[in-house]
Order: sequence, then structure tokens, then C-alpha cells
Amino acid sequence: MLDPAFEATSAPLAMLDLCEARLQLDARYPWIVLIPRRAGLTEIEQLSADERVTLMDEIVRAGQAVRAIGRVWDWPVEKLNVAALGNVTAQLHVHVVGRRASDASWPSPVWGRGEAWPLPSAALAAARHTAPDWLQAQSPGPAA
Repeated sequence: MLDPAFEATSAPLAMLDLCEARLQLDARYPWIVLIPRRAGLTEIEQLSADERVTLMDEIVRAGQAVRAIGRVWDWPVEKLNVAALGNVTAQLHVHVVGRRASDASWPSPVWGRGEAWPLPSAALAAARHTAPDWLQAQSPGPAA
């Protein structure tokens, strides 16, 4: 079951082998949240060894998708931030955030910094069109 906080702040992109991939609804950054589809998880250590390998592969693919979203948004990603915090929403999830030196929070972390900017419907549609090819492909992803 998905924590209601994710329903309110993100939109579905794809179902992967382990995780549901969701786009964070914040126009400041191309940002994917990966949420393992197993009830009751709060920590990576609760995943089996095989699931941890799958999670790492899905993180890499989410990074490729974030970079692709950045390209279609004309928001070039210079650095990826990857984190599993869980301080606010305990359900296990991993953030994959595109960053650049000119973004709203650079060089600080994005969490707890400012208010999310509304994501235009065209940007959401572009992400939903672009991301699944990268998320569901076997690494290294489709040709750019």
C-alpha cells in the first residue's frame, strides 16, 4: 500500500520489477521516487540480497530516466543525488534527483528547502512519455 504522502506529491511513471517509479511533482527538479512494492518496509536492510541488487539496478535506470526528463524539460542534469531518508515518510523509498549548479537549492540538499513549484501538465506528460523507456529498459537504457 502506498503511503498517502506519495499520492499527494508524486505521479506514477512505471511499475518495475521491485519498485513503483513515481515522478515528484516539483518543477524545480527532475526527480523520481522509487518505492518497493512490499508492505511494511522501512529500511533497505529488510530487502533480500536479490532485492537489493534489483533496487540498485532500478536506481541506475531511474538516474538515466531523470537525465532524459531533464533533456526534454531543457533542464540539463549535471549531478544525480540518490538518497533513502525516510525521516518524514517511513515507507521505504529512494529519491533520485537531478541537480545542477544553478538549481534552487544548490549546493545544499533538496529536502526541506523551499516550497515545491507546481509542475505544468505539459512537463508531466513529457516525463510520462520519456521516463518509462529508460526505467523499463535493461541497462544502459535506450539509445539517446
